[in-house]
This record gives sequence, structure tokens and C-alpha cells, in this order.
Amino acid sequence: MTDQAQSLRQLVSSQQSGNSVKPTSPRIAKIITVSSGKGGVGKSNFTLNFALTLQSMGKKVLVFDADIGMANIDVLMGVSSRYSLYHLIRREKSIEEVIQYGPDKLPYIAGGSGLADMMSLSEEEMNYFISQIEIISSEMDYIIFDTGAGLSKENMRFITSADECLVVTTPEPTSITDAYALIKVVHGTECQVPFSLIVNRAGDEEEAREAAGKIILTAQRFLDIEIKLLGSIADDTHVVQAVKRQVPFTAAYPRCNASSDIRRIALRYMTVPAATEPEAPKGIKGFMHRWLKRTK
Repeated sequence: MTDQAQSLRQLVSSQQSGNSVKPTSPRIAKIITVSSGKGGVGKSNFTLNFALTLQSMGKKVLVFDADIGMANIDVLMGVSSRYSLYHLIRREKSIEEVIQYGPDKLPYIAGGSGLADMMSLSEEEMNYFISQIEIISSEMDYIIFDTGAGLSKENMRFITSADECLVVTTPEPTSITDAYALIKVVHGTECQVPFSLIVNRAGDEEEAREAAGKIILTAQRFLDIEIKLLGSIADDTHVVQAVKRQVPFTAAYPRCNASSDIRRIALRYMTVPAATEPEAPKGIKGFMHRWLKRTK
């Protein structure tokens, strides 16, 4: 068990037993959503490998599979999720049991039907849920929500409540158009969430810059917002092979082009400010309160 997994288990056990001991270095986790305008662009695969890479660089990361219709983070990791958010919401399982561990003991929470149930929780149930998640988030640097693709109401609530949104696109014209549409609609809600772009399956850097430039320039001209290109990921056959093996490509093929690209993206994310600086992270409690306001 990694130090992070052991630390989480010890923290949860002390909190569940009523022990008042607090984490030695409490954090306010930054809430990130990873989204896309359309399906099939590799969004979940990016989320998983991005999270694993951040963790390998010393960051504490929790992945939350928030795709109601096509939750598949566990499939990409080749693991089976015994419990999901549903079991926590219904108080059938504790947060310690609901959090599961993938490759390199990456902690994640499977969403499933529990995400839909969140929309009908009573105030008491929601307060319980928030208190449980806060136990874990106090130990995290990042909580990454892998949302569904497109502009569903559920996706919009997650995106507009987060501290930042990473939008995954490919160089295909339909993907570019749908990514811009997502940004435009979210911006129309007047929320201040900053966006960054990731161009997946790029033939080369020139193609990636051209694809991103179409979104960046259009958003600047018509929406008056700045969007940063966080990076691109090569169209690499090793990614497909890793998906078939149900192993993250950064673990299966750490020296392939796509893995090198993910490392550059993670390093850039940690060291280069967003085009539009977000407010200070408000943590999971602030995220949930914003999320609740947008359900009304």
C-alpha cells in the first residue's frame, strides 16, 4: 500500500471513530472537471493518466467518475468497483469502503446511479454526504471529476461549480465545434470557471496548435475570454493497446509518445498559471454548495 493510501485509511478510521485528530497539513483541494463537447475523444483516458502522472509527481489526487451514462474509469484500469457513490449516499457503506484504489493505489470513487440520486437528497442527507467527502478532501491537492460528454444538465452543474475545467478535444472539425459550443454555453451562465484545452490524438504539434487556435481565437473574439492550450497528446497506437489491456498507457508504456505528452501537460499544469486566474480553491464544501445552488 502506498503512503497516500495508508494515510487516507488512517485518516478515515480516526474520523469515523470520533477521534478529533486532524491531518498534519490540511489542504483545500482544487476541484477540476475534465469535460468534452462530444464523446469518443479520449476524455476518461486523459483523466486517468493525468491523475496518475500528477500523483507520480508528488501530488495527492482523488478521481471521481462523474459520468452518469458512460462511467468507465474502472474499466480503463481493469478493476471492478464493488461500491459506488450510491452506497455512500444511502449510508450503506462508509467513505472508507466507497473509496477504491486503482493502479499505483490511485484513489477513486465510482459514480454510477448515485449521481442521479444526489439531485433528490434531503438537506440532512446532503450534509452527511459533504461531511464524509470532506474527511478525504482535506488530504487532497486535487479532486478530478471526469464528467460526461456534452451539455447535459448534470454536466453543466459539475462544470460551473468547479474551480477549473479542462476541455478535451481532437483535431476533428466536429470535435472542435462541440468543444467551443461547450465553452460558449458554460460562459453564458456567467460563472467564472477558467478553461484550459487539451488536444488529443494530434498528428503533430502544428496540427494541435491549429485545432486549439480555432477555439482560442473564436472564444477571444466572440466571448472575450482567454483560454490556455495546456498541451497535446500524440495519436499513439500504444494508447489503443493499453485500453485493450485495461492498463493505463502511462503504466503500460511509460516511454511512449503519449506518456511523454501527459508528463509535459501535468508539469505545465502545476507550474503555469491558467489564462484566467481562478479564485482561491473553495474545496469540496464550496463545490457542493455551488452545485446545490445550480440544482434549484
